Amino acid sequence: MKRQRFYGWTTLIGVMFTYAGMCGDLTYAYGLFLPSMAETYQWSRSLLSGPYAAFIIVGGLLGPVAGMTIARFGARLNIMLSNILAAAGLLGMSQADSIWHVYFFFGLMGGIGIAFGEFIPVTTIINHWFVSKRSLAMGLLFASGGLGGLIMPPVISWIIITAGWRTAWVFLAGIHLVLSVLMCAVLVKNKPEDMGLTPEGYSREQAHGGQSGPSHRPVYQTTVDWEIGAALRTGVLWIIMGLFSMVIFVMNLLTTHQVAYLQDIGFSPMASSAALGLMLGMSIIGRLLCGILGVRYEGRYLAMFFLTAIGLGVIALMNAVDIVFVYAYSILTGIGFGGMVVLIPNLLGAYFGRLHYPKIVGWMAPAVTLLSSFSPILAGVLFDITGTYFFPLAITAVLLFLCASAAHFARPPLHTVNVK
Repeated sequence: MKRQRFYGWTTLIGVMFTYAGMCGDLTYAYGLFLPSMAETYQWSRSLLSGPYAAFIIVGGLLGPVAGMTIARFGARLNIMLSNILAAAGLLGMSQADSIWHVYFFFGLMGGIGIAFGEFIPVTTIINHWFVSKRSLAMGLLFASGGLGGLIMPPVISWIIITAGWRTAWVFLAGIHLVLSVLMCAVLVKNKPEDMGLTPEGYSREQAHGGQSGPSHRPVYQTTVDWEIGAALRTGVLWIIMGLFSMVIFVMNLLTTHQVAYLQDIGFSPMASSAALGLMLGMSIIGRLLCGILGVRYEGRYLAMFFLTAIGLGVIALMNAVDIVFVYAYSILTGIGFGGMVVLIPNLLGAYFGRLHYPKIVGWMAPAVTLLSSFSPILAGVLFDITGTYFFPLAITAVLLFLCASAAHFARPPLHTVNVK
């Protein structure tokens, strides 16, 4: 009989479009509008940082619900419905003339979009389809987010300059429907079993014989599916949670305030937006690098390397007296952030299996959110008090180097509990 074609790579392309849209249209876009909207309504930066914090908080606190709905209804339906809502929120932002409008359209509607349509469902799909090449597939998935971050900031900045920030929000709503809804509907399937296939890296005996993954891997891969309670009792999950929180803490702060900071110290609006685009574009290299290296090297050592790179990048940003320092910041931070974005879900899948992955990540999300979401407000408040971004950037650099040291202890958990 003719062997059925493996559909996982087509599904990967579909979720790559989805993730590129979520990053380019939502997560990395808000900070580009901050200076223009603040000038239009004379709002302070700390006031405008609030909706972005709400966006992150809503997305994180709904994680457990998202994990349960993904387990019950599948990731594909969650992605499509939530991104329709997110696109409606982007369209609503074009008509915002009060701060509560920004909270509602971006903070609430956008937050629901990322909770049910971004990190948890797209990584769940990859975790279902890929095992031995999970790291590579994750690298390609998150590289698409970096590509969205590379392309969209300069485009958005150009539209804001030439046509105004309201027109730019309308543009984002339209492109979001195409990338994150239509492409998902056409290309994505939830898991290989739905098509009579087995996950990449599985033999048919492993798929039907109770094993959770292949043996004799170059790097650690669990052979059991950990229940949520058992996973939460392992110290390594809490270390991974802390590293994840730190990465999101840093990126929330930078994507919200970096453009304004660079403009404050004398760089042009286009150069400031291009620096953000370069950082997110360089994250493509970090994501692909982690995807390739993750097949051969243990994740905790890669985490130490990538977190150190981010810390050095923040130090370069603090000393950005010349464009060379801005380039150094964009390159180091981009590569480090890109690597960590791939590494976290890959570690979770490798350490805890595929069956309960969306629920485990879903229950992690509120803790990660509470630890990371206040960074835009913190930076805005410190700026309003001191007139400079030195203190939030210095605090960030110190925390990054501490986390790089802690990553050494993120060893695979021992199977000494009752797991299924």
